[in-house]
This record gives sequence, C-alpha cells and structure tokens, in this order.
Amino acid sequence: MKIIGMTGGMGCGKSYVSAKMQLRGIPVYDCDSRAKLITATDPVLKLELTRLVGPTLYCPCGCGVMQKEVLAKFIFGNPENMAKVNAIIHPRVKEDFRKWADERKGKDFCIMESAILFESGFDSEVDFRVCVDAPLELRLQRCIKRDSTTREAVLKRIESQMPQAEKCSRADFVIVNDDVAALEPQIDALIEKCKKTLNNK
Repeated sequence: MKIIGMTGGMGCGKSYVSAKMQLRGIPVYDCDSRAKLITATDPVLKLELTRLVGPTLYCPCGCGVMQKEVLAKFIFGNPENMAKVNAIIHPRVKEDFRKWADERKGKDFCIMESAILFESGFDSEVDFRVCVDAPLELRLQRCIKRDSTTREAVLKRIESQMPQAEKCSRADFVIVNDDVAALEPQIDALIEKCKKTLNNK
C-alpha cells in the first residue's frame, strides 16, 4: 500500500478533498482528530504533557479534556515550548498512524491528512505529497464562516503557519480548490499520477 500525504493551509479545503477521496474507498487518517483522541486518552502522554505544561492543562473533572487555552498560553510566542509539546505528541501520532496503516494493508492507497505535514516531519511517513490550494481571500471567507470569528483572527493564525506557497512547492501534486476549477477531474489526475509515479519507484 502506498501512502498519500494531504496538506494545505487553513481554509484551503484539504479535509473536503480527503472526504471526496474517501468516498472512492481510499481510507483517510486525520492527524488532527487522532491527535486530539490520543492526548485525551493516552495516560503516559497526558502525564508527560501535564509535567511540561502544568497541572491545569487537563480539566479537573477527570473527563480527560485538554483545556486548550492553557496549552495556547504555554506555546504562544514561544517556539521552544512549542517544540517540547510537539516532541511529546508527534511521535505518538506517528506510531498510531503506522498501526492504523498496517490494518489497511489490502488497500492500494491510504491518505494521511495533516495541516502540518511538512512542519511535523510526517511527510517522511508518506510516498506522495499533495497540497490543496485556494486564494487567500476565499480561505479567509471560509474560515470566518466556519469558525464564526474575525478576519483579523484568521489572518493571525494563517500568518503563524508555513507559507502556503512553500507547502505547494514541496508537494508532488497541487489541487486547486477555488470553487471554480472542478475537483473530480483533479482527483482523477492525482490518482493516475500517484499510480504512475509510485509504480516506477
């Protein structure tokens, strides 16, 4: 089985494209949702994070829910703290993904969907890298509507991420999700290119 890495900045629609590919029978591993599950249920990871961030990181009721504002305060504007948190979480996500992929060996392809595919080093786990792209203004509109937030807040988050142009330049294939270009022909082309590229390796 070959692994496709799917990434893209906020509002580009990588999850939307992944969902369309899932409808074609291609399994999708969503790094973000799996990371949330792991940080809520893995007792060793929770202990390590609590030791690093502090005793108020998890809700005191014992439900296992991480208090996002506590983590945000710990990592905001502090790359060193961010790196320490990632050093705890990312290896667990990689391990979880490998187990997940191993259970789907009968498939031709599977997808690892990650907003931070390159930043996290998760791209080392995949055979083919795809970036979903969209114009900045459209991305802003989508995020404002989806998150019921402000333009300024979305811009701030986008500016804290790896530049979209860099993600696209590091990808093997770019899908344009601008509400103009049809997606299905692009997905067809992606799958065909994956087959040809990976069969030649």
